[in-house]
Amino acid sequence: LISEFTVAPQVNPKEGLPYHEWLIEFENPPQDLKIFAQNIDQNLQEQNIYYKDLIDGNILRTLVITPVKKGAFHAYMKSIGKFGGQNKIPQLSDNRKIADAMENMDLLS
Repeated sequence: LISEFTVAPQVNPKEGLPYHEWLIEFENPPQDLKIFAQNIDQNLQEQNIYYKDLIDGNILRTLVITPVKKGAFHAYMKSIGKFGGQNKIPQLSDNRKIADAMENMDLLS
């Protein structure tokens, strides 16, 4: 279902509370992206009480999934000179470097 993903913080969104943005390259996208996101978020809240507290306390809103084009992570890694099997996409980041680069490279679906 998922080929690659990375999670980036969205600290100052244009609207609403901050959130975690999941950039996902799907092999086969889910039929309903909204339900898919709700299921991931619910599981995260069940596994991580701190995350649940941030949601319940209106510090964060629930996660947002941004699909990326097929080959997007490959293109990103190649653009930074880290192409190859020994180089892995960071799955969690404390900044928006990858997310912003993918947007600037027009790799979002």
